[in-house]
Amino acid sequence: MIHPERDDWARQLTALRQQMAEQAASLDASGEFPWRNIDHLRAGGWLSLAVPPSCGGAGASLAQLQQVIAAIAWGEPATALIVCMQYLHHLRLAENDAWHAPLRQQVFHDAVEQGGLINSLRVEPELGSPARGGLPDTVATRCAEGWDISGHKIYTTGIEGLRWLAVWARSDDNPPLVGTWLVPGDSAGITVVKSWDHAGMRATGSHEVIFHHVRVAAEHAVDVWPADAPPAAQAEPFRLFANRQTALLAAIYDSIARAAHDWLVTWLAGRVPAGLGHPLSRLPRVQEKVGQIAGLLLVNRSLLEQAAALRFSAIEANLAKVTITDNAIQAVNIALELTGNHGLSRQNPLERHYRNVLCGRVHTPQSDSAWLAAGNVAFQSQG
Repeated sequence: MIHPERDDWARQLTALRQQMAEQAASLDASGEFPWRNIDHLRAGGWLSLAVPPSCGGAGASLAQLQQVIAAIAWGEPATALIVCMQYLHHLRLAENDAWHAPLRQQVFHDAVEQGGLINSLRVEPELGSPARGGLPDTVATRCAEGWDISGHKIYTTGIEGLRWLAVWARSDDNPPLVGTWLVPGDSAGITVVKSWDHAGMRATGSHEVIFHHVRVAAEHAVDVWPADAPPAAQAEPFRLFANRQTALLAAIYDSIARAAHDWLVTWLAGRVPAGLGHPLSRLPRVQEKVGQIAGLLLVNRSLLEQAAALRFSAIEANLAKVTITDNAIQAVNIALELTGNHGLSRQNPLERHYRNVLCGRVHTPQSDSAWLAAGNVAFQSQG
């Protein structure tokens, strides 16, 4: 089993990049769930790296988890997004005392022994993202067994492979409880509607899910509170979450840009137009543009390292996320400028990298939210 403290950690990451890259083109073309990639990660113990040692996991550091996400994303970023959500959940769960302890242990044990995946199901057709506010339409009704859940979720990343669904819902009480209900992925009453057909990140399998009277025990209301009396915001947990999300989620899109850069440099060095007589890589304009990409990626590397070290405030971490994403998109844009039709050809991976990197903008926090919050803080400091 893989462990970050092994002497061959760097070699394992290199091998992981290549393993993930093998199916990247075919998964993008088909939009199928990356079963082979997930099976490989499960067999190697990669899916439980964020589980605490006290629960049988590796207890990898955030910087080590970032290295893994970057390696997977360089090869096949849709798989990386599924694993990113796994790591973020395990990091939060290790610090969340609200969960029923046996359930928390079960989720961790399942990750260690079976590579069981977990993710949140939050977005709904009418509500959109709960990050923008509002109560979910998914309702948990009290029943003899505990809870009866019905509702409709969209953009459920990795749903075909999830063992555990952390469902954002509200109860039928007045006032309602709101929060997370833990639902086993094989529960009766769950229907997956295969509607995910996006331009990028096509193998995430982020389909719709219908819950029709799905029954769970009472303790599966793992983290809920009255809608009219939400828990007081705690600055430090929020700061930690923002840093971790930037460290892992933004690393995916940075790594896509790095894969684009690596292909570009090889292509430019080998492309010799007949009228030029030497590789494009010798042209000063080309060297300037590739240097511009290097500058964008250098900024990204610094920001990602800071996030992995948990050095940002929450505001700064969110700014770093949108900056890293924007830089990654700009880097691939420049690569397309340099390659013209060749870069847009489906025979080359650059157009795939471009479609994938654009998806970084949709993740919370989006740029308007991050900039608005930072602007508010700037003016508050003026008294």
